[in-house]
Amino acid sequence: MELSAFELLSALFILVLAAFVGYEVVSKVPTMLHTPLMSGANAVHGVIVVGAMLVAATADTPIAIGLALLAVILGTINVVGGFTVTDRMLEMFKRRPGDRG
Repeated sequence: MELSAFELLSALFILVLAAFVGYEVVSKVPTMLHTPLMSGANAVHGVIVVGAMLVAATADTPIAIGLALLAVILGTINVVGGFTVTDRMLEMFKRRPGDRG
């Protein structure tokens, strides 16, 4: 499957536009909402990892297999990191023995 120059340029334009919009949306989020936002984003990234696995299963060229593997690895790192940060944030709200309240 060969992409034409127009299709490649369109895909690149969409990627750059999505990155710009994503940066603008996330930069406007108040600090107090970052943890709940990350928690919700973990569910979305879980779906992305499953999609990357499906793409990897149907990939037929070495480049497609490599990109799908990279997508699975990066998505998994993002999910694990997000859950780790969320868990650390939630630990701050647990009561410790000896605390009054």
